[in-house]
Amino acid sequence: MTDVEKDVSSSGPSSHSPHDSDQPPLQRQVSNAESLASIDRPPSVDSITHCPLPASKVYHPFSPHVLALLFPASIFGVLARLGLQALVGYDGRAIFPLAWIQGAGCLVMGIGLGMKEPFGQFYGPLYTAMTTGFCGSLTTFSGWQVDVFESWLNVNRDHRDWFRDVIDGLSKTLFTLAISIAALQFGVHLTTMIRKRIPAFQLSPPSRSARNVLTSLAVLTYAAAYPAYFRLPASFRHQATAALLFCVPGTLTRYLLSIKLNPTLKLFPLGTFTANMFGTALLGTFHVLQSTHVPPSANGCAVLQGLGDGYCGCLTTVSTFAAEVVGLEDWRAWVYVVVSWVGGQSLLLAVVGGATWAGRVGKQATCLYE
Repeated sequence: MTDVEKDVSSSGPSSHSPHDSDQPPLQRQVSNAESLASIDRPPSVDSITHCPLPASKVYHPFSPHVLALLFPASIFGVLARLGLQALVGYDGRAIFPLAWIQGAGCLVMGIGLGMKEPFGQFYGPLYTAMTTGFCGSLTTFSGWQVDVFESWLNVNRDHRDWFRDVIDGLSKTLFTLAISIAALQFGVHLTTMIRKRIPAFQLSPPSRSARNVLTSLAVLTYAAAYPAYFRLPASFRHQATAALLFCVPGTLTRYLLSIKLNPTLKLFPLGTFTANMFGTALLGTFHVLQSTHVPPSANGCAVLQGLGDGYCGCLTTVSTFAAEVVGLEDWRAWVYVVVSWVGGQSLLLAVVGGATWAGRVGKQATCLYE
């Protein structure tokens, strides 16, 4: 497989209407079925002029250079998520921790979308690493869905009635949607302001040797996660190192689904939807296994936590979901939101709710860690 291709069929000049200049910045980036399906793809067209990039700057979605950069981007994304969650997860907080995570990831996603053309002119795989890799791993759709479902169950056993449980779940739903979309658009707005005030500059694309070195270092970054898991203290496993083992497979699964399935339905991102639903069902299953009356061993609990934080957290994404919602027009955006939310909650109702109400598990995790 060659590193660069002349094929720019993912988007091109013919896919933009004459009225594109009248649309908001993000709508110009994601304005139709073809551009909606290309959110995760390396740039193949200049987002400002809508002209194809030179063939030497176009990378196939499955180029080794593109895939390799997803490795460290996924690791940094999951570490940022776990770090932010620990930072803002204090007692007496006014905002639930995932709100900060989704907002931060969507803000960076907006900046990445706004800088798509400069990325394409310099080194396209960096765009995919920033948006699909880092932002997709920082934000988590499955974590959001579980957080909402736990509000219905009142897993913290707060002193409130069922009506307040409903209000809490709806609050997490609506606030997450609002802050994610607002942060995404603010990120695009920031890049618009910056690019108006800073003169454009051209950087020479990295040489073949530099690309090969960068690709090798990216792969070695993920390889280092394995000795980190076994060599660092066992107490680190449920906190971070187990998640590092599974984050890259989660990101690659989502990326594969996005590239293969998103173009199949007009104006409905089937790949992202499939990844979010599959990841939500898996995370619900892992929560059930962590809450059994006879919990797994300490290592087993750490692996389940790592699968949830790493694989499911990186398989599902709110940042790309928010970009697709903003890019879809009129009622299609609402259909996508409602179907995704109802689908996620229905899966958790079947997996977690069924096990809880059947008495097979408790509402709270029973796993013990070393």
